[in-house]
Amino acid sequence: MKKTSIILLALLALISCRKDIVVTPTEQTQITTGSDTTTLQGFYLLNEGNMGSNKATLDYYDFTTGVYHSNIYAQNNPNVVMELGDVGNDLQIYGSQLYAVINASNKIEVMNAQTAKRIGQINVPNCRCLAFSGQYGYVTSYAGPISLDQSHAQKGYVLKFDTATLQTIDTCLVSYQPEGLVIVDNKLFVVNSGGYMQPKYDSVMSVIDIATFEEIKRVVVDINMQHIIADKYNHLWINTQGNYYDRPSCLYCVDASTCNILAKIEMPVSNMYLCGDSLYFYSTAWSYIENKNAISFGIINVRTKETIAENIITDGTQNEIEMPYGICVNPQNKDLYITDAKNYVVPGSLSCYDSTGKRRWTIRTGDVPAHFALLYKIK
Repeated sequence: MKKTSIILLALLALISCRKDIVVTPTEQTQITTGSDTTTLQGFYLLNEGNMGSNKATLDYYDFTTGVYHSNIYAQNNPNVVMELGDVGNDLQIYGSQLYAVINASNKIEVMNAQTAKRIGQINVPNCRCLAFSGQYGYVTSYAGPISLDQSHAQKGYVLKFDTATLQTIDTCLVSYQPEGLVIVDNKLFVVNSGGYMQPKYDSVMSVIDIATFEEIKRVVVDINMQHIIADKYNHLWINTQGNYYDRPSCLYCVDASTCNILAKIEMPVSNMYLCGDSLYFYSTAWSYIENKNAISFGIINVRTKETIAENIITDGTQNEIEMPYGICVNPQNKDLYITDAKNYVVPGSLSCYDSTGKRRWTIRTGDVPAHFALLYKIK
């Protein structure tokens, strides 16, 4: 899911239209000749799939061979019933394990990072986003069922689990519909969206002490927050989606030590990826007033807090992207990866752009391609 309040009803309405849509088969495609990198081996891409269709899939691109592998989970785990599950929501590698948050299946699927073979699962209701520190993992949970009925809305929590045993350790109550989270200086910062509470979206960021695993502070930022990223300057970058009417999407920079707002950038941001001092972003800002999305791309320097590029695609091919949905940057050569969810019910696509913004290649993915995880070589 992107923003639950907008997309949920549309996806439910389109379920009946998927009878002729074929699940992306397991296949290998030679994209480039490959190249030997110093530390990176490749990346995984989690395709969310349509809600209710059990079509979340996992792709893998190998930098060294230049081969793109589609739908590898089904191939590597033939005995797993229902395959990966329903609606992938986050993907991260920590240590030797690959973690895929499968929202509507109420679980985190845990795999070997090198082989994508299943190790086990962690049961978490309506789970959203991951963070890690030491031997523990943390995941946000809406706690309640997937529903826009406000009578079902309840405060969410952050669940703490042991990465070795995959056992739940504890939970910490936060606010309504928590989304992204990040760890800075032994504190866990959680942004709450209130997505099920529209038009009364939540506006607080919860601060949790890692040692005690208790919420120690609530900071009002803005309504309908989604992602949070920490940079090396002790800044937190938070995007808000607004209310899709008179409160537009924008970006905030918050001091992680004081929780003071340092800057509000009046620019719509739907998703972002930090590489060095460059915060790459795209926006698909929906407006009920205009009844359409305004799509844009750009880069912000996190040190100066200034926009240094208003378009990260320079060859005109951005006009071919119907619905940008995922973003990643190769930290070694600055290749940029943008996914296109198209109309959410057909296979999407992934495009690679070089450091100058010119497209290098494009390939078909599964439905709603969204979340990347870079795989580093074993030292």
